[in-house]
Amino acid sequence: MIILLRLFSFLVLGLSLVTPPRAHAVETDNDGFKPIFNGKDLNGWEGNTNFWSVKDGMIQGQTTAENPTKGNTFLIWRAGTVDDFEFRWSFRMVGGNSGVQYRSKDFGNYVVGGYQADFEAGDTYSGILYEERGARGIMAERGQKVEWDKDGKKTVLGSVGDSKAIQAAIKKEGWNEYQILVQGNHIIHRINGLTTVDVVDGDPKNQVFSGILALQLHAGPPMLVQFKDLQLKRLKLSNNRKKIVLVAGKASHSRGDHEFNAGVQLLHKCLTGQPGVLSTYYLNGWPMDTTAFDNADSILFYADGGAGHPAIQGDHLAILDALADKGVGLAFAHYGVEVPKERGGKEFLKWAGGYFEADWSINPTWEASVTLPTHEVTQGVQPFTIMDEWYYNMRFRPQMKGVSPVVFAIPPDSTRQGADSPHGGNKFVRDQQGTERAEVLGWVSEGANRGFGFTGGHFHKNWGDDNFRKLVLNALIWTAHLEVPTEGVISTVTAEDLTRNLDTKK
Repeated sequence: MIILLRLFSFLVLGLSLVTPPRAHAVETDNDGFKPIFNGKDLNGWEGNTNFWSVKDGMIQGQTTAENPTKGNTFLIWRAGTVDDFEFRWSFRMVGGNSGVQYRSKDFGNYVVGGYQADFEAGDTYSGILYEERGARGIMAERGQKVEWDKDGKKTVLGSVGDSKAIQAAIKKEGWNEYQILVQGNHIIHRINGLTTVDVVDGDPKNQVFSGILALQLHAGPPMLVQFKDLQLKRLKLSNNRKKIVLVAGKASHSRGDHEFNAGVQLLHKCLTGQPGVLSTYYLNGWPMDTTAFDNADSILFYADGGAGHPAIQGDHLAILDALADKGVGLAFAHYGVEVPKERGGKEFLKWAGGYFEADWSINPTWEASVTLPTHEVTQGVQPFTIMDEWYYNMRFRPQMKGVSPVVFAIPPDSTRQGADSPHGGNKFVRDQQGTERAEVLGWVSEGANRGFGFTGGHFHKNWGDDNFRKLVLNALIWTAHLEVPTEGVISTVTAEDLTRNLDTKK
C-alpha cells in the first residue's frame, strides 16, 4: 500500500537535482529485517560505558543521581550508516527522555545531531520528529502530517491521529513497539502500530539522506531506558537514485601502498554530491553490517586478494552471486581482481568478465602510457602515463564474450619475462619479447550484472591523478546503471586529501 501525499506544485517546481522530488514511503512486509544487536554485548555499538550496558539480552541506558550525564549522550551503531530504511525496536523506560537518531551526524565524544524519533516517560514528546542540535527543533508534533518546503517553511497539512489517543496507547514503564520508516525525504514514525507523524522534508538546506543511527540517553533527572529486538531493513532508494557501496580491505604493505581504507574514503568524497548517487563505505574488510548490500546498486572491493580475498570467505561467494543475479554491479580494484582459480575464478568470470589467475597473469611494476578505447566509462578521460603495479594477461571469459577493455598499455619487454612477477606468470607471456602487444589493464563486462576490473591502485598517490581517478569513478557510476556524464565524473582531490585516513604502518 502506498501512502499518498498531496503534491503542491510550488514544491515540485522548486526541487533541484540536489533535492530529489518527494518520495513516497511504502508499507513493507516482514521480509528482509535483520538484527543489529546480538543480545549479548555491545559489539558493533559504541558509547560511554558509564551509562550504557547490556543486561538480560537488552541494551540498557541509565543515569542516577550519583552518576548523571552532563549532556545528552548516545550509543552509536558503528557497523554501518542508514539511508532509506525501516527500523523496528521495542523500548521500555522509567523516567526521563530518550529517542533514536537516524541519518544523523557524529559530533564526537558520543554527541549526535539530526533526525530523532523521540519518546519519553511523560505525555508530550513520544512519537514526535525532533531535530537534535538543529535549528528546526520539533519538526512535527505527535499526530501531525507536516511538510517542510524548499524555503524551510513548515506547513501542517493535517492529522494522522489524535495525539491524546496515541499517548493513551503507550504503556507507561512497559514495553512498546516503535517503527521508523524513511524513504527519500518522506518520514513516518509509529508506536504500537499507530502512526504518530508523517513528514516530507523538502528543505534542501537541512534535509539529510544518509547518516548514523544512535540511541539517546537524555541529560536531566535519573532515568532508565531499555531497547530490545532492534531490526533493520534496507529499502530501495527512491527517485531513481543509485547506491554505491565501497568496501576496503585490511591494512597491508608499507605506508602509501595498498591504502585501501584511505582509498575508498577518497572515492566516497568524490562520489558525494554526484547527481543521482548515494555512496557509503565499509573499512577493514567484509562489513559487520549484515544489511550492507541489501539495497546496493553497485559494490567495489578494493582489498588484498588471493586466498584472503574478502569476497571468497565463508558464504560470501553465494551472497555476491545472488546480488549479481539481481543486477547489482560488482567492481574490483588492484589486488582485489585476484582470486584462486578453484575458489572464485568462475564467479569472477561471471560477475566481472575476468580476474587475475596465479601462474597465468603477472603483476609487474611499470610506467604505463595508457590508451583508452571509446566506451561510456572512458568519457572525459584523457590518455595518461603513470607508474603502478599494473597487472596484465588476465583470465577472461572465452572469446571475451561481453567483455570490453577500457584501459590498454604496452608493457616493457622485461615484464614479459616475469622478472618482476612474484606470482610467476605464464610462459607464453614471458616469451612475447619485442612483440609490443597492447595489454588490457582495465575492463568492463555485461551479463546478469555489470562488472568492472581495474588492475591499478597499488600507490595511493595515483588517486591524485585526475584521469586515473575519473576512469574508476566513471566505471562505478556505470556499474550502478547510471548514465556517465559526457565529460566524465568531475572531482577534485587536494594534496591534503591524499594524506587523510592513511593506515598506521611501518
